[in-house]
Amino acid sequence: DDREIVGCINDSGVPFTLDDLQRPNPQQIQKLFEWFAELLMNTTRETVEPAMRAAAEDICGEHMEVLPADTRNLMGFYVSLRKLLVECGIKDFSFSDLLKPTHERLVKVFSYIINFVRFRESQTETIEEHFNKSETIKARIETLYIENQDMEARLDSMRRERKSMDVLAREKTKRNDELKARLLELKKGQERIAERLESVKNEKGRLTGHLEEKTEKSIAVRRESEKLRPYVLQSPAALQQNLTELSDNLAKDRSRIDGLEKRTRALQTSADTFGIVLNNVNSCTKVLEEVSTELAKEEEENLKAAKRRDALSERGNNVREVERHEAMLQRQLKRWLERTETVRNNHKEKQEGAKAKMEELRGVHRGLTDERSEKGKEMERRRVRIEQTEKKMADLKENIEMEIHAAHDEYMKMDSHIKLYITEMEQSMC
Repeated sequence: DDREIVGCINDSGVPFTLDDLQRPNPQQIQKLFEWFAELLMNTTRETVEPAMRAAAEDICGEHMEVLPADTRNLMGFYVSLRKLLVECGIKDFSFSDLLKPTHERLVKVFSYIINFVRFRESQTETIEEHFNKSETIKARIETLYIENQDMEARLDSMRRERKSMDVLAREKTKRNDELKARLLELKKGQERIAERLESVKNEKGRLTGHLEEKTEKSIAVRRESEKLRPYVLQSPAALQQNLTELSDNLAKDRSRIDGLEKRTRALQTSADTFGIVLNNVNSCTKVLEEVSTELAKEEEENLKAAKRRDALSERGNNVREVERHEAMLQRQLKRWLERTETVRNNHKEKQEGAKAKMEELRGVHRGLTDERSEKGKEMERRRVRIEQTEKKMADLKENIEMEIHAAHDEYMKMDSHIKLYITEMEQSMC
C-alpha cells in the first residue's frame, strides 16, 4: 500500500511523505528517480551530460543551444532509467511518468523498484561475486589487448626492419655480384700476365744460353788466334788477310754482343715490369682475399637475416594463433554470459510468479477468515476448505521451493562451467 511504499523510501534515506505520493510533484519525482538510478546503475543527469552534449554538437552543430541542456540531459537520463525499469518489470514506462506523474503509476513503479531493490540486497554476495569475476575478466582482456598491441607494434617494427634488411641484402648481393665479376676479370688478367711472364722468362733463359754460347765461341776463337799468331807473322799477306777476316769476325761478334746486350737489357726491363705486374697481381690477390672474406661475412649476415626472417614469420604465426584463440574464448565467454543471464531471468520470473501466487493465496486466506467470523454456521465447512487450501499452498510452496532449488542447482552448474572456462582461458592465455 501507499504507507509501505512511503516507509520504504524514507528508510532508504530520502524524505518522502504520503502527500508527495498522492499529489506528486514532477521535480521531486524526477529527483527520486534519479536517486534510485544512481543507487542501482550509478547514473545521473550529470553522468549523461557529456554524451548528450556531444550528441547535440554532432546533430545541431553551432545551433546546439536550440535544445536546452536540462531538457537533453533529462532525455538521456530517461533512456537509462527506462532500461532499469524494464529490468524491474515495468515495460510501459514513458516520458510522461517523469513530466506528469500520477498516483496510480507511481504506486506501480515504486512497488516494482522496491521489490527489485530487496531482491538485489538479498543477492548482494552473488552479484558482487559475478561483478568481481567480470571485472577480472575485463582486466585480463584489457591486459591481453595491450599485449596484443605491443606484439603488433613489435611485429610492425620487425617488418620495417625486415624491409630495410631486404634492401641492404639486395644492395650487398648486387655488390657481391659486381665484386665477383671484377674478381673473375682480375683472375683472367692474372693468368694472362702469368703466362706472359713465363714465356718472357723462357725467352730470357734461351737468349742467355745463346749469349753464353757465343761468348765461349769468341773466347775459343781468341785462344786459337793466339796459337796461330806466330805462324801468321811469318807471312804478311796471309797475316793481313787473316787480320782482315779476324777484324770482320770480331766486328760481327761485337755487333752480336751489342745486340745480345740490348736484348738482355730489354729482357731485364721486361723482367722488372713483370715484377711490378707480379706485385700488382699479388695486391690484387690480397684484394680478392679481402673480397672473399667480405663475401663470407655477407653470407653469414644473409644466414642471420634468414634466421631473423624465420623467427619473424614464427612470431607472426604465434600472434595470429593468439588472436584466433582470444576471439574463440571471447565467443565462448559471451555464450556463457548469455546463458547465465537467461537462467537469472528465468529464476527472477519464477520468483515473481511465486510471490504473486503467495499474495493471491494470502488474499484468499484473509477472505476465508473474514467469512468465518461473519458466518459461524459454516465454520466447519470453511475450516475444511481452509485446510485444503493450506495444503495446496504447502504443496505449491514445496513445488516452488523445488523449482527454486533446481534453478539454483542449474545456476551453480553453469557457474562451475563458467569458472572452468575462465580457468582454461587464463591457462591458454598464459
